[in-house]
Amino acid sequence: MQYRNDKNGSPLSVLGYGCMRFTKKGTGIDTAKAEKEIMSAYAAGVNYFDTAYVYGGSEEALGEILEKNGIREKVHIATKLPQYLISSYAALDRYFNEELSRLRTDYVDYYLMHHVTDIAMWEKLKSVGILDWIDEKKKSGAIRNIGFSYHGNTDNFLKILNDYDWDLCQIQYNYLDEVSQAGRAGLQAAHAKGIPVIIMEPLRGGKLVNMLPEDAKSAMRSSGRSWTPAEWGLRWLFDQPEVTVVLSGMNSAEMVAENCRIASETVPGSMTEADFAVLEKVKKAINNNEKVGCTGCRYCMPCPKGLDIPGIFRCWNTMYTESRHEGRFQFAQTVGLTAEPAFADQCIRCGKCEQHCPQQIPIRQKLKEADRDLRPLPYKIGINAVRAFMFRKTKSSSR
Repeated sequence: MQYRNDKNGSPLSVLGYGCMRFTKKGTGIDTAKAEKEIMSAYAAGVNYFDTAYVYGGSEEALGEILEKNGIREKVHIATKLPQYLISSYAALDRYFNEELSRLRTDYVDYYLMHHVTDIAMWEKLKSVGILDWIDEKKKSGAIRNIGFSYHGNTDNFLKILNDYDWDLCQIQYNYLDEVSQAGRAGLQAAHAKGIPVIIMEPLRGGKLVNMLPEDAKSAMRSSGRSWTPAEWGLRWLFDQPEVTVVLSGMNSAEMVAENCRIASETVPGSMTEADFAVLEKVKKAINNNEKVGCTGCRYCMPCPKGLDIPGIFRCWNTMYTESRHEGRFQFAQTVGLTAEPAFADQCIRCGKCEQHCPQQIPIRQKLKEADRDLRPLPYKIGINAVRAFMFRKTKSSSR
């Protein structure tokens, strides 16, 4: 197993265990099966285990397994505050204490603000006293490191990153999301500040394995490499020294064995120019059905009305390269749930974006088409309802 250090010099396995996808049994988790898989990963050198309050039964299962096998002190637990449920200072302790109980521990190694999409979400937490709360928990040792997990655009990621002295961050990042969400720009910005970066969705929830078009599979097969699609995706990440830990939601013995092997073999700089050329062919094959040829270069930005033009186009393309549901889900996460609305119907048709677009995309027209696809009436209603909940007013701090 390869290791890369956190901010304090503590070694973290480059492969982390994502505990969201434990195998289900009846209405709960198959703890016996999960135990075998976790202990196999632990024996291979995995020491970073990631869960969250809302991963139904995951914290309880992880806590039970670590306690039963006497390895709590030998591994790092990462879990997350459900920040979208927080509206008062008292709620911070209520959720945190419940998580400690579930995990059968009195401290968390890495505690993250879960699913942040906008700087406004962090500002809301600050308004209820999160900064004092973090200081108190770190001084007591109940929290060793503080961070945030992120789904949103690059600009908001950088604002959050620069607003606090974070110990780590977690982003969605893979060879298909290189210029979306926090993207490579966010990865490199965090690394430049000495902040460890944890990678989620390295294979797009399995889509870069199970949903590859035949042309993409053919490019991999003819490469001269014997790598599986999963190996291509993981090696691309491990090759980058800015990446600290790559999370994998492993739920089979075979998956654990393969991923641990890859993580043990791959070091930064081991991929060749020929390997990167193969992945370019793969991306081209995946994007053959895209609706607009946006490369995510962001030359069209900033928009005077705050539209995230590349973000909107990326989600629209996802509707046609993956599924309509996935594209709309990504849109809700990264565009729809920002504090300041950034919908395409706010476009004032000034044309500044088109003047700078290297692809000469008729952006104003394509934004109208994208909005019709991404926001049919039921989705408009749903997004507005979730926005109202997430950005509701907070209660005064009662410390």
